Amino acid sequence: MAVMSVAGRPGGGSRARAEPADVIPMLSRHVLTDGYDVVCDLTASTGSTIVDARTGTRYLDLYSFFASAPLGINPPALLGDPEFLTELARAAVNKPANPDMATAAYAEFVETFARVLGDPELPHLFFVEGGSAAVENALKCAFDWKSRHNEAHGRPAELGGRVLHLRSAFHGRGGYTLSVTNTEPVKTARFPVFDWPRVDCPAVTFPCTGAALDAVVAAERRALAQAEEAFARHRHDIACFLAEPIQAEGGDNHLRGEFLRAMAALCERHDALFVVDEVQTGVGLTGSAWAHTQLGLRPDVVAFGKKVQLGGVMAGRRVDEVADNVFRLPGRISSTWGGGLVDMVRSRRMLEIMESERLFDRAAVLGSDLLAGLEELARRHPRLLSNARGRGLMCAVDLPDRALRDEVVRLLREREHVLLLPAGERALRFRPALTIGAEELAAGVRALDRVLTHLVSPESLVPAEPEAAEKASPPVTATQEKGPL
Repeated sequence: MAVMSVAGRPGGGSRARAEPADVIPMLSRHVLTDGYDVVCDLTASTGSTIVDARTGTRYLDLYSFFASAPLGINPPALLGDPEFLTELARAAVNKPANPDMATAAYAEFVETFARVLGDPELPHLFFVEGGSAAVENALKCAFDWKSRHNEAHGRPAELGGRVLHLRSAFHGRGGYTLSVTNTEPVKTARFPVFDWPRVDCPAVTFPCTGAALDAVVAAERRALAQAEEAFARHRHDIACFLAEPIQAEGGDNHLRGEFLRAMAALCERHDALFVVDEVQTGVGLTGSAWAHTQLGLRPDVVAFGKKVQLGGVMAGRRVDEVADNVFRLPGRISSTWGGGLVDMVRSRRMLEIMESERLFDRAAVLGSDLLAGLEELARRHPRLLSNARGRGLMCAVDLPDRALRDEVVRLLREREHVLLLPAGERALRFRPALTIGAEELAAGVRALDRVLTHLVSPESLVPAEPEAAEKASPPVTATQEKGPL
């Protein structure tokens, strides 16, 4: 590490300088560095290609910072827009308290969000920093609503502090969200959590026909019976039901619209809010603004994050049955920065691009081809791959067990220079940027094919020039022609 004087600049002072080789050792002295062994080059990386600043190695990015980078890294549409860069720099100089100090940039973001992602039946918006905090505030909205609803109907206002939720769920690492998260024990062990009612997740196995359909319908009936029992056991004490339309970290577990609509009907009958966590599924990844619309759902509250660049909540419908809800009564929910102005400026421009380039529709088309490629791989490697599934670009496949899945992730990273994510016990999940090229997706599928072939015949995989990243195309727009996988 070098410390350089900046005496010639306004304010003076000293600045730490990190050479690429020093980055991880420097970080390791103070923070846990258990992520990728990559130092991201913030100049050379672009689109769906991440460049290691130490070695120049190019990685095909199929994880997009845990599905949070909708346009990939260094999007040309942002870097090539001097007006936007000036706006961004101006916003970055200060960090105003958005809930208390209005700015034009804040208003422009909110108006753009409402136009591109909004739902007229969910008019209330709340912004905060991060997806976990978004879910926390969605739950606070439900707790407040249920308490006031109870009070208005002559019941104890103290009731209404429980959340009905699914097994295999991940909703965040905050105080309330830990109580509704139950994926890997390391995420919740030794932390105090609430004993809230939890029901089985009737995940779909694909193709969902014949015996597989019969099995999921039976599982749905069991889960609904468990939910009915929970409402009876905790009479007037369940504030809401919370679910992801597709359980992401839990294993890319898909849920049928029929099941979720039945859960919504239960909530209606028992005076509980229906809350959807779209932190990972939202903003185009599944081929539409929100996954819940594809499933025919009408939630009372939607939590979002990641691709929006900040967290937040949309709410309406039954929420407005209580006049003094948290969106109308000052002081009930808030934060210092309310999401952060610099993230809002970036988000506003990204949303404008997503809208003008029709990137949600594009994700639906490319995702269909990606899923077809994964289904073909499952036919080619029936002993290794199964349960190919997806909505839009949110695709996944299963390996036989966790150990083999983790080995596939390792080989993809180390031999093929492809970054993919694990999920659940044995799933491999794809989280590409909305701007990824068809050829880049095809290269990722071919890389997975080579790794699977190697697992059957180890001698088949020889050190090679990984095509996926080396031949990765630049980010494309919806107006460019798409080739088949």
